[in-house]
Amino acid sequence: MALMRVTLPTPEADPGHPNRMTPAARDASILRAMAEPESTSPARAGLVLAALIAVSTVANLNLAVANVALPDIGKAFDAGQTELNLVAVGFSLGLAASVLYLGALGDRYGRKQMVLAGMALTIPASLLAGLAGSIELLFAGRLLGGVAAGMAYPTTLALITALWSGPARTKSIALWSSIGGAFASLGPLVAGFLLEHYDWGSVFLITVPLAAIALGLALVYIPAHVNESTDPVDNLGGILSVVMVAALVLGINFIVVPNAQAAAIGLLIIALAGIGAFVLRQRRAPQPLYDLKVAGRPTFWVAAVAGIIVFGSLMGAMFIGQQFLQNVLDYSTIDAGLSVLPAAVAMVIVAPRSAKLVEERGARFTLLFGYVFVALGFLTMLLLWDQDAQYWHVALGYIFVGIGVGLAGTPASRSLTGSVPTDRAGMASGTADLQRDLGGAIMQSIFGALLTAGYAAAVGKEIAASPNASKVTDQVQSELTKSFSSAAETAKQYPQYQDAIINGAQTAFLDGDHWAYLAGLVAIALGAILVSTCFPKHEREQELLAEYQRDSLARAAASNPN
Repeated sequence: MALMRVTLPTPEADPGHPNRMTPAARDASILRAMAEPESTSPARAGLVLAALIAVSTVANLNLAVANVALPDIGKAFDAGQTELNLVAVGFSLGLAASVLYLGALGDRYGRKQMVLAGMALTIPASLLAGLAGSIELLFAGRLLGGVAAGMAYPTTLALITALWSGPARTKSIALWSSIGGAFASLGPLVAGFLLEHYDWGSVFLITVPLAAIALGLALVYIPAHVNESTDPVDNLGGILSVVMVAALVLGINFIVVPNAQAAAIGLLIIALAGIGAFVLRQRRAPQPLYDLKVAGRPTFWVAAVAGIIVFGSLMGAMFIGQQFLQNVLDYSTIDAGLSVLPAAVAMVIVAPRSAKLVEERGARFTLLFGYVFVALGFLTMLLLWDQDAQYWHVALGYIFVGIGVGLAGTPASRSLTGSVPTDRAGMASGTADLQRDLGGAIMQSIFGALLTAGYAAAVGKEIAASPNASKVTDQVQSELTKSFSSAAETAKQYPQYQDAIINGAQTAFLDGDHWAYLAGLVAIALGAILVSTCFPKHEREQELLAEYQRDSLARAAASNPN
């Protein structure tokens, strides 16, 4: 690997020579050199990056394909909205819960090996999900697929961090982020096409050949053993990280489920206890899984939270939007998939400009600029997405979100990777992955919980106000409030009331998704306040990143004295 080269000024041997530099001048020169690092890339850089993007593409497609299939899955298993939420979030849950631990294992035992293991495990996980005979097995397949992605996906960014430096790294991250995000947006289109011709299981089986191709590319082109650590892995910290994330996501999902509030509260208590135990462990561990001193750097923790919000917003918008398009606007699966294409195009077009903005104006400006567009996207969904929405209303909302994510994704990931020592690249990549997957899991869980609660409340009010309310049995009311798919199936049993039931369910769905979009606007507003007040401005950001890079070089020199 070609390491970043810093050219130091060489003073003349004569102490009185006019070009001799004082120690202060030398330090200033070093800082300037580090603030403007030379671009370095690995051999066959294009092929290496293509292999890394191929691996991330498998994870991104797996992350997104379930959303379009949710209505069909609901009909196939007579699933409630909470069960559909769990299917949608299962992949993110498995990935987010495992990513920190698996990233540390990759740093220690081999990043390439972790990528290969993840791609290999993706194949049986996809087969389990695609051939599942029950909603429980489908959730298990999604969860296992998420763990497989937890092995492979964050390691791709760790390898970019280790193999590239300077502006070349920023550009590589921009391509990795934008193409990955674009494929996440194209997932619904691929799934929609498959659902026009095959059953719901096909959307999970499509990743089997793709994973096999990515596995081959990774085996041939990804270098082995690049700047990996020799420190022991904090296994206890890794187990605690799994517990705290899994309990948090599941607790959010179950909080609105009837008769499950006690379990949800118990899970949230476990999550809080897990967070406390994790922090305590990282403070005391001789070789912590997650270096809290590094995590406390403003360019790290603010970027981490900002990324969680923006990537979570993308996944939340896709999750609710696909159900809205099919349930309310009665789009076919392929039309619903095509509808998100503007978001993918916007991300690909904007990402290169985002990389330039980060270099010219800094991460803070670029993050805030992206937040403006994500907020415009949610505002469009809130005001224009109703039963009479035209396609341009849908496209406009997705374009705004795509531009926002395309702008904000690069600075969020770049700030993380620039804030950590190279031998802890897995910590940065794991956090960058958490931005997407913990953000997606949390935002989809919150959006799903609000959709479930808003839908059930609206249906309950409509039934109570109906002149035929006395004829509605408890069993029928339970089916109507469970989910839109369940209401549609119930409507078929009562053809004389079918139109009224469907119209009522659509209106109730809109009530629920408006709750979700409002939550998205609140999250974006809070994120913008955090970034504007806590993230350093451009000049200070450059100084800090130069300081962190000097610390990284010192650590590397200390660990390799020869």
